[in-house]
Amino acid sequence: MGKPHRALLLVCALAWLLWAEAAAAQTSAQRGKQVIDEAIAALGGERFLNMRDRVETGRAYSFYREEVSGLAVASIYTKYVPVQDSSSPATLAVRERQSFLRNKKEFSAVLFTDTAAYTITFRGARPLPDDSLERYRLSTFTNIFYILRVRRSEPGLLFESKGSDVWMNQPVNIVDITDSENRVVTVYFHQSEKFPLRQVFYRRDPKTRQRIEEVTEYGKYRESGSGVLWPWTIQRIRDGQKIFEMYSESVTVDSGLSDSLFVLPADIKILKKL
Repeated sequence: MGKPHRALLLVCALAWLLWAEAAAAQTSAQRGKQVIDEAIAALGGERFLNMRDRVETGRAYSFYREEVSGLAVASIYTKYVPVQDSSSPATLAVRERQSFLRNKKEFSAVLFTDTAAYTITFRGARPLPDDSLERYRLSTFTNIFYILRVRRSEPGLLFESKGSDVWMNQPVNIVDITDSENRVVTVYFHQSEKFPLRQVFYRRDPKTRQRIEEVTEYGKYRESGSGVLWPWTIQRIRDGQKIFEMYSESVTVDSGLSDSLFVLPADIKILKKL
């Protein structure tokens, strides 16, 4: 076999390898996008994508070193609002109020607005520390439901299938979601039911720069009004330590929440930030 012929074969082989790699990457992206599309359909399709607000009420537990440090009946009010730039945690497309109830009446709350966050009690409204606000923004921004509802068409957002596995005796499809800032959220979707079951995200501590693992697990999906399905149990784990659980007793969608629920009263006293 002559040298020109061997050279041609080598070029062809290299071209085939490059094509195979490109085809494999494309197939992985296609599979990832398919899992995402199936999840949206399972959650309610267009009804999920057009969800305007949501109220989750139930028992909320906070933990410190795996021990319960707080228990309350809570209502979490969420309202979606339009934003011009959905690619930044600083411009979240949601407003949220976490109300803690006693005898069915709010005795304290945490309010997240478009510019700040406050704890609200009978004494007044106290701004949350900056690191708590930034942690909330990043947690919401990387939440799989926020990604599906708000960020799915964001420029530079990539969905890549990482194959199938078994998690907690449940068959799952795993997808890496990567944005233009190279933030990666790994999500486990149930193979037959299509719902998200678990997500993993790593962030950096702003002071120590150490990597922190943030895990959220979802379960007990139910129809929650307007044809939208939502998880009624949510658990958050940080670096292997359970930090929060929510067991909803009711979830309602599109009940027409008033904008006034997400702003501070004009006459409320603003307390000093701790």
